[in-house]
Amino acid sequence: MASSLTCTGVIWALLSLLCAAASCVGFFMPYWLLGTQMDKPVSFGTFRRCSYPVRDEEKQATVMLEQCGRYASFNGIPSLEWRICTVVTGVGCGLLLLVALTALMGCCISDLISRTIGRVAGGIQFVGGLLIGSGCALYPLGWDSEEVQQTCNNSSDQFQLGSCQIGWAYYCTGAGAAAAMLLCTWLSCFAGKKQKQYPY
Repeated sequence: MASSLTCTGVIWALLSLLCAAASCVGFFMPYWLLGTQMDKPVSFGTFRRCSYPVRDEEKQATVMLEQCGRYASFNGIPSLEWRICTVVTGVGCGLLLLVALTALMGCCISDLISRTIGRVAGGIQFVGGLLIGSGCALYPLGWDSEEVQQTCNNSSDQFQLGSCQIGWAYYCTGAGAAAAMLLCTWLSCFAGKKQKQYPY
């Protein structure tokens, strides 16, 4: 099976897949912010939440429903900053995934990735990582929303966690983006084989 990648290019393809997977898994999982409400663990992502209060008509009281789900609509996301974060991070993850899949195809298909295409792919990875990093930077701006404050003992504010803590998914998303921006972008410069010059 012919490859259009150098040895460095194969490492780049595998690392690109790992970075994209880390960022996408972290983005999708609702464990960016962890806290408690009504003595039950609560967690938030950018567009998902685990454990939320519902009205129990039989008991005539509010109880915590312990399950994870998306917000009912895009406008249901607690803050404007989290809505922007969802879009920006989602686009960034899509770009990283697109490049990773293209790089993996380059392992099997000859003449798919030249030096120039490798560098363009690295540029796309840099932009994708930058978008995800921007999303991670925007996320703390939404900590002053009412839902988050209820979960963090009414002591959270922008860039102040109160009694809550940052979850593993936030770190996973950010680490994938940072590795894509720094390592993958650099490795992509050496990923493609030099194209043969054909005399005409």
